[in-house]
Formats: sequence, structure tokens, C-alpha cells
Amino acid sequence: MTNRPAPIVRTDFPYAFKVHETVWIPMSDGTRLAARLWLPDGAENTPVPAVLEYVPYRRRDGTRTRDEPMHGWFAGHGYASIRVDLRGAGDSDGLLHDEYLEQEQDDAIEVIAWIAEQNWCSSSVGMIGISWGGFNGLQVAARRPPALKAIVTACSTDDRYNDDIHYMGGCVLGDNFSWASTFFGRVSPPPPDPEIVGERWREMWQARLEATPLLLETWLSHQRRDAYWKHGSICEDYAAIDIPVFSIGGWNDGYQNAIPRLLEHLEVPRIGVIGPWSHTYGFRGGPGPIADVLCEFVRWWDHWLKGEETGVMDEPMLRSYMMGSHRPAAWVETLPGRWIAEPVWPVTDGGITTRSFALNDRGVLADDPERGNRPMTIRSPLQTGFASGEWCRHDTGTDLATDQRMDDSGSLCFDSEPVTEALEFLGAPVVTLEFSVDRPIAQAVVRLNDIHPDGAVSRITWGVKNLTHLEGQEMPQALEPGRRYTIAFKLNDTAFSLQPGHRLRVAVSTSYFPMVWPAPELATLTLMPGTSTIALPVRAPRELDETIAFDPPQEAPSGKVTVIEQATMRQTASMDAQTGFWQLEV
Repeated sequence: MTNRPAPIVRTDFPYAFKVHETVWIPMSDGTRLAARLWLPDGAENTPVPAVLEYVPYRRRDGTRTRDEPMHGWFAGHGYASIRVDLRGAGDSDGLLHDEYLEQEQDDAIEVIAWIAEQNWCSSSVGMIGISWGGFNGLQVAARRPPALKAIVTACSTDDRYNDDIHYMGGCVLGDNFSWASTFFGRVSPPPPDPEIVGERWREMWQARLEATPLLLETWLSHQRRDAYWKHGSICEDYAAIDIPVFSIGGWNDGYQNAIPRLLEHLEVPRIGVIGPWSHTYGFRGGPGPIADVLCEFVRWWDHWLKGEETGVMDEPMLRSYMMGSHRPAAWVETLPGRWIAEPVWPVTDGGITTRSFALNDRGVLADDPERGNRPMTIRSPLQTGFASGEWCRHDTGTDLATDQRMDDSGSLCFDSEPVTEALEFLGAPVVTLEFSVDRPIAQAVVRLNDIHPDGAVSRITWGVKNLTHLEGQEMPQALEPGRRYTIAFKLNDTAFSLQPGHRLRVAVSTSYFPMVWPAPELATLTLMPGTSTIALPVRAPRELDETIAFDPPQEAPSGKVTVIEQATMRQTASMDAQTGFWQLEV
């Protein structure tokens, strides 16, 4: 499906290394965790720093093709790189009951101490991870184990309630349901490898099957921002982290918002990179262009774990891909655009200014709010959202947002005039809505779209709000039908260049299924145009932008993989013209 360039596979490393398929790490309670170790030759005599990845996804097969290119790269550059299965996952002993439990963090602290004590380790340890491993990297850093000197966190979040796969803006995400199924099928209950654990594999498997809870029930029982979600959310105390942080992700991932927040709120040395990518490290996957991020990681480790001057901390605090207008499609090989840079984040020198548009009653985005302010109503049909794509996108071929005209038909739409020169923005647009509803529970979805000259519509960014959370997320309050309210909330962060001849569209709906689980009843939202607005963080180009470039991606070799059956991914939306019934088949 793709002509996207593959990473260059390197074998000419500064260090030769060996792979130890299974290493056992003892915990203080007698549990053993299974690990795979890439160890530079001679490290027992000349100790090296170590890099830890700590996730539940079966190191033997689940992430093998992802682990080998990266951990081999680190080992080839003089690091003991170690990939550990969490307690209760893969070949490790014990049981895994949920995400990000205190037990998981306690084990990580013991793992780091064990690594630092080995004769092949210099006692300096870094931690890297994507998604789950990016989460627990932040969480473990906040626990301050002495040997942990720096982390790389990819596609992760600092806020488990607002910006994870479960909830967004107080609304249940559709991915919450699919992730619960994935957890049961892929993460916790699958059996260990008999080749590694021997005859006890069946007993271990049975114990996992019996102990794994229905996590969907757990997650749905915490619909407010309570102690369950605050645990593991480092936004509760950014100051708990006292080591350097490299945060990386993609604009087409579900976790793009955390990187600007981490850069803003952490008080430690920090840098961020945001590519056009989906849920990937950036040296594989897409959308392209992919980049040589493994070399960036080594520069980071060399600086913080070896004390070498690599220039990595001379880089701008934020390096970002500024995406250009592109045709709507469920899969895109490479996105047009360019790399840009901000020396600090948030921007403090006036390089980003706010441009506000009013939503008026003629369906126009206007600079003048007095051009029309008669109330407008919308009661979106539930199929509004069928063009949304996935929340957590994996570059599978079906997961990007498609042409938005279908979803726009169930929305209130407000369009700008065609722009005569590129309009570029970086950050989170802020929407302000003055409204009333006719139900005690309702949600508002706002999409910012790019209208092409031929009428095609691409989604730029979006946001959702459970309107019962007007006064906060810990104690939602039912809405009073007919009462007028005002709410302001951020859309997802983005970096986008609207091209000449294109128009902006703000689309407001009361449904966004299957991305967002619907409210209990269809609600009619009455919007007060004129006083409802969107504010864009408009960015002027910098000379610094011209200095930012990434080399083509490189990686270490991977082992041979035999594909038994090729997976296929499809989404089909259809309507029965006789009954008006809509169906989405995934």
C-alpha cells in the first residue's frame, strides 16, 4: 500500500553487541520479571549506561519487530538496552490487574535499581517508552529512583482523564471500548511462552484468565475526574519530575496535546518533537515524512547518560512539522509541509498572535461579530462522526479522518472567505460557545476544517466537551433546559498551514459517534452566533525554521518474521434508503 521510504538498516555500529533472549529480574516479593537484553561486548569490563523499556506487550513476539530496530541501535551505540515485560504479562510472573498501578511503578523502581547494580552498567539508567511505556516513564520519573537520569516519553500523556484513550472533555471515547477488548485479548490473559517458563505455562495462563477483571466496567465506573484518574497523571504535580525529559509524538496521534503541556509546565531540561505521525516513534509508520529519531535519542542519551556534548540541548525547545493542506483520505503516505521551530514554549516573543472569528447566523466566520447573531439550532443525527477516523491512529490504512462533508451535513457550519495568503497556526485553537440545550445532559463537538477550492473538506483539528462539566470535572451538574450558558474550551493542538484559495470551516455538532459515545438522549443545542467565537494561535514564520531538518531514518536489523495471515482493516458506512437506517461496519 505504501511507497514510503523504509528506514536505512545499519550494521556498522561503533559497538558490537549480543542479544540475551531471556534475563530474569528478581523482585523483593519473589516475583521474577522476564527481560530481553541487548548488551555491548566488553560491558562487563567497561560498564555502560542502560536504557530501559518497560511494557506489558510480550517481548518475545508482541513487540519484537519494534524492539529489535531500536534496542539494537542503542546497543550498537554503547548502551545496555533492556526490554522488560510487566508483572503478569508476557513471560513475567504475577498478575496484571489494570493500567499504571502503584505495583507497576514499585516494580519499575526495583528494576532500575537492579540494572544499576549489574557489573555491565555504569549505574546511569535512562527510560524510554511509547504509549503505555511513555506513560510509565513519566510516572516512574515522578517517583525519583536515584539511578534514573533522563527519559524519552513518546505518544503519552500527563493527564489520564482528559487526554487518554478513555475520556476526552468528560465524554467517553469509543476507543475506550476497543482498548478494553485489546487489553483482554493481547495484554494480560495471553499465556506465557512454554519455551521460557516450562510446564507451568498452563497454570500461569489459568491464573491470568481468572484474575483479569472486566476493565471496561472499571473504567466506566469512573466517569468523573476522581482519585482513580489522578493517580499516574503527572499534571497533578509536574514538579515531582526532576530529571530531563524528551517528549515526542505526532499530530495524527491521539496524544498530541501532552507535548506542549509538558514543555510548558515541567521545570527540568526538556525538548519536544512533534511530527506528522500517528501512534509511532517516528522512524517507522506514518504519515510521512518519517525521520531519523533514533539518532536524536542517542544524542539525548549521550548527553545525559554519558556526559558528552552532543548539541542536543542547543536545539529549539520545540521542533514541529507544520502540516499543509492535503486531500482527505483514510490513509496518507506523506503529508505536505515543513519543519518549524520554537526556541521556547509557550512562545513569549510575540511570534504567535491570536486571531478571532465570530460564528454568525449566515454560516460565516466573520471578523465582525455584529454581522449576524440570530439563534441557530442543531440536533445532530447519530451518524455525525462516521468520517471521524480513529482516536488513536496507527497508520493501518483506515484510521485517518475522511472527507468531512458527511459529518458537516449534521452540523452547524461557519465558513470563512478564501484566504489570499497562507494562514498558519501552531497550538490549540480556543472555541467559545454561548448556548442553551433542551436536555439535562448534552455534548458539544467542534471541528476546524479545511475547505478545498473544489469543495472537498479535510479535518484540521477538533475537540469535544461534556456540557455538564461547565463547573468542573469532579462534580458535573445537570444542565437546566432553556438556560443560556457560555463555555470556552481548547481544540486539540495542531500545526497547520491553510493554503491560498482554501477556506476555514467551524462545524458544531451534538454527536460524534463512534469517536465519542453519545449522550443518553438526542439533545437540541441552540447556539448564539456573534458571541460564539473561535480564536486561532496564528504563527509567523521564523528564520530559525530554515535550520531544522531531519535525516532519513535509520535503524538496527530486525529478525525474520513469518506472516501466517495478513490482517486487513476496513470501515464501511452505509445507509438503507428505504428505512433511513445507517450502519457502520468495522
